[in-house]
Amino acid sequence: MKQTKCAWALSSPLEEQYHDQEWGVPIHDDRLLFEFLTLEGAQAGLSWSTILKRRDAYRIAFDNFDPTLIARYDDNKVSALLENTGIIRNRLKIHSVITNAQAFLAIQVEYGSFNNYIWSFVKGQTVHNAWRHTSEVPASSDVSLKMSQALKKRGFKFVGSVICYAYMQAIGMINDHTVDCFRYAKINTL
Repeated sequence: MKQTKCAWALSSPLEEQYHDQEWGVPIHDDRLLFEFLTLEGAQAGLSWSTILKRRDAYRIAFDNFDPTLIARYDDNKVSALLENTGIIRNRLKIHSVITNAQAFLAIQVEYGSFNNYIWSFVKGQTVHNAWRHTSEVPASSDVSLKMSQALKKRGFKFVGSVICYAYMQAIGMINDHTVDCFRYAKINTL
């Protein structure tokens, strides 16, 4: 029996696998939270499938998203990244990963973990929406705007309200699976 899925998940096998296994699952691991923040920023102006296809190359290029290592990247490393055809070779996006790693580490010191900080925007609980159609899902929200403003004040780059909303969806802060999707109920029980 074929399971009903969010319409966007049917665009490609890679997106379907991501939808079925990862999208919307609550993440509390700081390294993974940094990975998704980086990938969402890289996506700005591009499709999510473009980033998913390059995800493994990003993991290699950016030391498995270890913010401690990334925060120390120098001009030589930036030059090497700009030559790496496996990632999006945008100078501003590459520099933003380094800047974001530094800001990420500062939050870890202040809050004990990035998880403690980022999940405070939803009081530590997933927001369960009840959309009937993908067309109802917003591109941003009041919470994603507040998150964006707060991250920008701390020096983060490529964290606009739309990117923050997509980030919240990806890391399970928001359950935006449509109610008919087989993942909706599963995410609600996590």
